[in-house]
Amino acid sequence: MLGITALVHTEDDGLRLGRCLETLYPCDEILVVDHGSQDGTVRVAHEYAARVIAAKPGVAAEEILQHARTKWIFCVDARESLSEALAASLYEWKLDGADKVPAFSVFLREETPEGWVENPEAQTRLVPTTWTRWSGPLPITDRAAVALEGELLRFVLP
Repeated sequence: MLGITALVHTEDDGLRLGRCLETLYPCDEILVVDHGSQDGTVRVAHEYAARVIAAKPGVAAEEILQHARTKWIFCVDARESLSEALAASLYEWKLDGADKVPAFSVFLREETPEGWVENPEAQTRLVPTTWTRWSGPLPITDRAAVALEGELLRFVLP
């Protein structure tokens, strides 16, 4: 069975991080890269058995990936949560051994004052630890990535 490391970058996300981490149950480990939080972010991460790494300025994503204990990384923002359908897709992916595809993408639904808005373009979020194309904490979207069923839910309202 394939393993997945959830990778979450944080900075003062103590109030929203628990919701994110609670939905990462399909992942085999959670790696939180903290960018100097001054609130309860690190405490919350430890409550969910996440490993916390202090971010160092200028460190490349590839260096952070060396801390992963699995061959696949699922990148998620602290404001995001997996839908049940996406969690099921990740379980199926792990069982099917679909590691012949270079990367996988997911669709995003974002909370707005007017309601939920679906982003029509899938974002690459599940990549191997050998991935080298990054835009900050997230992989650069690869049009060849296969879309998983379900979506990430991004909560932006307080």
